[in-house]
Amino acid sequence: MIEAVSCGGVVIYRGKILLLYKNFKNRYEGWVLPKGTVEAGETHEETALREVKEETGADAEIVRYVGKSSYSFIVPEDKVEKDVYWYLMRGFSYRSKPQREEYFLDSGYYKYHEAIHLLKFPNERQMLEDAYSIYRELHKSGEWNKA
Repeated sequence: MIEAVSCGGVVIYRGKILLLYKNFKNRYEGWVLPKGTVEAGETHEETALREVKEETGADAEIVRYVGKSSYSFIVPEDKVEKDVYWYLMRGFSYRSKPQREEYFLDSGYYKYHEAIHLLKFPNERQMLEDAYSIYRELHKSGEWNKA
């Protein structure tokens, strides 16, 4: 068994959520949240911010830790058990540019009800739901807009 750790972000700007559309050789296709593998010497927070920037080109800051999702998948040589640590992030603009080298063909900000239906994986939908709940609480209290 191979153990893997990734970190990602639920990036929100003006109430909309940043998503990526991935198409890997027509075998893996769908909308996802930005995330990626922890590199040597990185904290989970550093990884999440780096991956958001690399995959989407978007600038963001971490607001709060949301939670961890876990899943497994099979590769030709073994089974991979993956943990993903998710962070709620505040975006600074609607600007995004998908990382073509990673087979991302599109990126953009979507309203919550659109994003929740677009996301390919149930675990990412759950993280979006949890993160958006935190966002709504912070927005209602006025804390979201504090620098």
